[in-house]
Amino acid sequence: MDLYEYQARDLFEKYEVPVLAGIVADTPDQVRAAAEKLGGVVVVKAQVKTGGRGKAGGVKVAKTPDEAYEAAKAILGLDIKGHVVKRVMVAAGARIAKEYYFSVLLDRANRSYLSLCSVEGGMEIEQLAVEKPEALARIDVNPGTGIDKAKAVEIAEAAGFDPELVDKVSDVFVKLYNVYKSEDATLVEVNPLILSEDGEIIALDGKVTLDDNAEFRHPGHALLEDASATDPLEAKAKENDLNYVKLDGEVGIIGNGAGLVMSTLDVVAYAGENHGGVKPANFLDIGGGASAEVMAAGLDVILGDPQVKSVFVNVFGGITACDAVAKGIVGALAELGSTASKPLVVRLDGNRVEEGRKILQDANHPLVTLAATMDEGADKAAELANA
Repeated sequence: MDLYEYQARDLFEKYEVPVLAGIVADTPDQVRAAAEKLGGVVVVKAQVKTGGRGKAGGVKVAKTPDEAYEAAKAILGLDIKGHVVKRVMVAAGARIAKEYYFSVLLDRANRSYLSLCSVEGGMEIEQLAVEKPEALARIDVNPGTGIDKAKAVEIAEAAGFDPELVDKVSDVFVKLYNVYKSEDATLVEVNPLILSEDGEIIALDGKVTLDDNAEFRHPGHALLEDASATDPLEAKAKENDLNYVKLDGEVGIIGNGAGLVMSTLDVVAYAGENHGGVKPANFLDIGGGASAEVMAAGLDVILGDPQVKSVFVNVFGGITACDAVAKGIVGALAELGSTASKPLVVRLDGNRVEEGRKILQDANHPLVTLAATMDEGADKAAELANA
């Protein structure tokens, strides 16, 4: 779960990371009141879960409460990369001497943690990595020891901080790692981390991604979720304990097992090149159980996506045999009734595959097409989606 900037700011404050005062507001009048309370120069910042806010007009400096009011009128309702601004944060202004970048993240490829740091902050990290890779220090972090003072100093020195700043900035790195570890995050990023004109190190903008798999350790994380910003299909899938991720294609995918589903995405994408460029519409892993209820829940989510034109059900029978899967599909279609109106291509293999195929053949549902292989099924599903 990605947090809004104001939520990240609050977490930073909890762990004694130096931050500026900030007040959340939903209306121009609330923004004016917040500016009056903070006093002096303030910054009105759009609260959306995407980058590039400044370039899109989502960040404005205001010298007076009236200017803050006008800034809020311009920002609220603004569309930034498909995210409509419904809330802003009014932050105290800062006199910036220098801008830096710091992050600690989960390095999935190496099954470890990684810290990225640069004395050239303020710009998007992807842009910095491409244009000036030598300016970005990459320091491996052992999950067992994390970022202690010694490691933080190593990061600061590798990034090229002035010697007189190393001690001060490394203290902040340790506190930011405490956020990462204690909140079970997969990313803690500050861009920019600033040196103010009076010599203070301050986290001016924060991004935090929390690991959903650790929710059981953090009951309070549920309160951070913005239901209005959650994709309704992903929310429905979560309610039914389905592993679902929405994509941008036209072929709905259902499989049992993350590895099989990932392979199916690749095969469908490849087949789609021959059928108008159609692509997978989702990742949906129903796991080991493929009862009528589970299959119905999965189909209900996928068929609720208006982009989906066809569905490819790709199941390898193991502990759950193919005949049970087939009964689940037949039962799901009966349960969904007229709401199931898009063609389904079904490929079964593995335990009791012949029995499973016979169940589907005998049911003779007009929406169902059987495929003998994964390649054949992917090709047929792509063809139907393109039609």
